[in-house]
Amino acid sequence: MRVAEAPRKPLMLFDGECQFCRFWIHRWSAQTREAVDYLPSQEFSVPRRFPEIPKKEYRQSVLLIEPSGVVYHGAEAAVRSLATNPRHRWMARIYYQVPGVRPVSEWAYKVVSAHRPRMAALNRLIFGRKAEQA
Repeated sequence: MRVAEAPRKPLMLFDGECQFCRFWIHRWSAQTREAVDYLPSQEFSVPRRFPEIPKKEYRQSVLLIEPSGVVYHGAEAAVRSLATNPRHRWMARIYYQVPGVRPVSEWAYKVVSAHRPRMAALNRLIFGRKAEQA
C-alpha cells in the first residue's frame, strides 16, 4: 500500500486508546528518538491525511508510513521503525534474511494484537507501574 501524502520522515500510527500500544510506542520512541514521528490513529487528521488506508487497518496493527509513501504494518512496521537506530538494525537483518523469522514474527504480532488487554496486564506484571504510565 502507498499513500499520496507521504510524511517527511517515517510516521508510526498506533492505537492511542490501547494501554499496551501506548507503552510500547513510548519505549520505541525512546529508541528511535527524532528519526520517527508517532501519532495515535484516532487523531482527527489521520483519515483525511491518509484516505488510502482502510479504517480496519488502524484497529489491527501499527502502521509505519515511510517518506516514499509506502505503508508497512505489524511486526514489519515495528522492525523498520526500530532500524532507524543503528543499534537496532540487526533486527531488520534477521527479520528479512533469516528464513522463517518473518512469518513467525507476523504470526506472533497478530496473536499479541488479538489479546492486547491481556498483554497490557502482562506488561504490568513485568514492568510494574511504568507500564501504566505510558
